[in-house]
Amino acid sequence: MRTRSPLPLLFALASAVLVVAHDPPDASATPQALGLPGLSAGTPVRFDDIPLADHAEEVASYTLSAKLDPSAHTVHGEGTIRWRNASSVPVSELWLHLYLNAFKNEKSSFLREPLPFRTGETMKDWGFIDVRRLALHGASVDGPGAAVDLWPGAELHREGDEDETDVRVPLGRDVAPNESITLDVAFDSKLPGVVARTGYAGTFHMVAQWFPKIARLESDGRWAHFPFHKMAEFYADFGTYDVTVDVPDGYVIGATGPMTESRVVGGRRIERHQQSDVHDFAFTAWDKYQSLTETIEGVAVKVLYPPGYTKVAQRELAAMRFGIPHFGARYGRYPYAVLTLVHPPQTAGEAGGMEYPTLITTGGHWYDPKGLRAIEHVTLHEFGHQYFYGLVASDEVTWPFLDEGLNEYATEQAIAQWLGAGSFLDISGASVSFNAGSATISDRAVHNERVAQPAYAFESGSDYGALVYARTASIVETLRRVYGDAQVSLALGRYARRQRFKHPSPDDLFAAFEEVLGASVAKTLRTALFDKGWVDYAVTGIFDERASERAGVYDRAGKRDTVAEKPSADGRHEGWVLVTRRGTLTFPVDIELTFADGSTERRRWEGDGESTRIRIEHRVALRGVVIDPDHNVLIDQNLLNNHATAPGQSGGGAPRTLERALYWTQLLVQQVAP
Repeated sequence: MRTRSPLPLLFALASAVLVVAHDPPDASATPQALGLPGLSAGTPVRFDDIPLADHAEEVASYTLSAKLDPSAHTVHGEGTIRWRNASSVPVSELWLHLYLNAFKNEKSSFLREPLPFRTGETMKDWGFIDVRRLALHGASVDGPGAAVDLWPGAELHREGDEDETDVRVPLGRDVAPNESITLDVAFDSKLPGVVARTGYAGTFHMVAQWFPKIARLESDGRWAHFPFHKMAEFYADFGTYDVTVDVPDGYVIGATGPMTESRVVGGRRIERHQQSDVHDFAFTAWDKYQSLTETIEGVAVKVLYPPGYTKVAQRELAAMRFGIPHFGARYGRYPYAVLTLVHPPQTAGEAGGMEYPTLITTGGHWYDPKGLRAIEHVTLHEFGHQYFYGLVASDEVTWPFLDEGLNEYATEQAIAQWLGAGSFLDISGASVSFNAGSATISDRAVHNERVAQPAYAFESGSDYGALVYARTASIVETLRRVYGDAQVSLALGRYARRQRFKHPSPDDLFAAFEEVLGASVAKTLRTALFDKGWVDYAVTGIFDERASERAGVYDRAGKRDTVAEKPSADGRHEGWVLVTRRGTLTFPVDIELTFADGSTERRRWEGDGESTRIRIEHRVALRGVVIDPDHNVLIDQNLLNNHATAPGQSGGGAPRTLERALYWTQLLVQQVAP
C-alpha cells in the first residue's frame, strides 16, 4: 500500500457506505452469503510437486558501512560491490541507480513529472548522493591487485536531460559472461525531508535507496536501467548484503537481515546486519522507538513504533500471526529468519506503506478504530510484498501489476479469510469488504488505460492506483469466485513457487493459469490486463404470460379445426428472459429466476455468444430475474442492469441479492465515486 494506493478513496466513502450497509451478516451464513464465495480455510491446496528454491543466483553483493549523522541527515558509506555478468554476452559498461538524486533539484525526472503526488507537500529539504570513488579491481596495467577509479568517466546524465538517477559507467574492458568483478565504492548520501519512503523528520531517519545500486542486466545482455519516475519503483539482482550501520548511542536501529554483531564504541552504536538472497537493503534509526517482539512460525518479528502506539503495534503483530502462515501456505514458506515492522511517527507519514527485504513500514493513527481495518490491511499488504516484489522479483517498473496488483489480490484474499465480510469495515453492525471497494474503484478507470503497461506510462496517479492495484485484484478475485478458490490458489501458488528468486514476465503468470485453469481462462486474464478488458451482463428482456392453447387453424386426423386461444386449465405460466453480455471478457454466470410463490430456479450460461434467451415454463408466474446472484463476476461493469421484474409483478429485483452489504457498497460507489 503506497501513497498511490486506492485505499484513501475507500476511507472517504466509508461514511456513505454506512448508510446502506447496516445489517450485520448472519453468523451462521456461508462464505457465499457473506460476499466471499468459496473462501474458507478448508482443505489446503497441495504444492508437493513444486520444490522451493533454497537460494537465489548471486549476482550483485554489497559489503558496506553506513555512518549516520542525524544532525546533518547524511550517511557516509564505503565498501565493496561484487558483481557477476549473469548474461550470455560480454558487457563493457555498468549502469548504476543513484535514486536519492531524484530529490536533488527540480530538473530530476521525479520532480519534473506532472503526475499528482504528495512529494511537493511534504519534502522539506533536498536529498542527493555524491559518489566519491568507484574503483574496478584488476583494471590497471600496474598489476592484478591495482584498482582504477572509474567514476571520472561516468556519464551522470544524457544530453538535454539533467536527471542524475540513472548513470552509465564505462568499464574500459569487456566483462565476459559469468565473469565476476569487484568494485571499491565510497559515497556520501544526503537524506531529503521524508518523501517517497525515504528521508528524515526530526531525529527519525528512514534510510532507503541510499547507496549506488547496480541495475539489472537481463540474460540477453540488455540493461534494465531507468531513472527514478514518480510512478515507478525498483528492480535489481539478488545477492548478499553485509552492512555495518553506525549511529549515535541511544538510537534504535531496524534493518534488513538479522543483526550478527553489536557494540557501542565512543558513544556510537554499531550493528552489523547480514542477509543473503535479497535485492535491496534499507535501515531506520530513531531515538524514540519502542518495540514489541514475537517469534511467529520460527520468524523473529519485531515491531518498532512511536510512543503511544502500543495498541497499534499489537494489531500489527496480530496481522503477522495470521499473515506469515497464510502467505507461507499459499506462496511458499517465508525463507528469512527475521521480519521488522516499522511504524513511522505521524510527522513522517511518507515513510509508511513501503517494503524492503525483511523490513516493511506500516502506517495509521493511534486513534484509528479497530473496526476500520486500514492498519491490518497495510501490514498484510507490505508483508505480501516479501513475496510479490521480494521473492518473486518481477520488473515492477515495466510490469507493476505483477507486483502491486497480484499482491493487492493476495492481501484482499488473506484479510477476507481472516476477518470475513468486515475485512475493510466492521463498525456498529456495518460489515464491508475490500473486494467491493477495489472493484468499484477500478470500474471508473477500466476504459481509460491498459492495466499491463509500465508504471511511468500511466497518464495519472488515479489511473495507476485504480488499474494496477484495484483492477488487477478485482480481475483475479473474479476468477477466484467464478472458478473456485482452490483452482486460482493453485495457479497463483505455482507461479509464486516456480518464480521464487527469479525475474518472471507476464507470460510466466499466464502459463501458470493456463496449466491449472485452461487456455480460455488464461486468455481472459490476458485480455483483461492487456486490452482494457471489460464485461457487463444485462437483462435486456423479460416476458411472462399464462400458458394457453394456441389459437389458429390446425389439421388433425384429416379434419381442419379452428381453435380459439384458451388459458391452460392448470394455471401454468410460460415466458422468457433475454440476457446479454457486453464487452470483451467472458465468464460463466448463473441466472436466478424468482417466481410468484417465492420459489427460485437457477440456469447456467457459459457466456458464449453475445446473448442467450432462456425459455421458462412454471406452475406460477415469473416474478423476476437476477444475473449472477452470488456476485461472482466482481468486475461486472454495471450492477443496475443485472436484475429485472416481470411485467405486472413487483419486487422482482432479487431481494436476496440487494440485501447484501457487498452488493450495496459496490452499487453505491458506482454512482458516487469520482
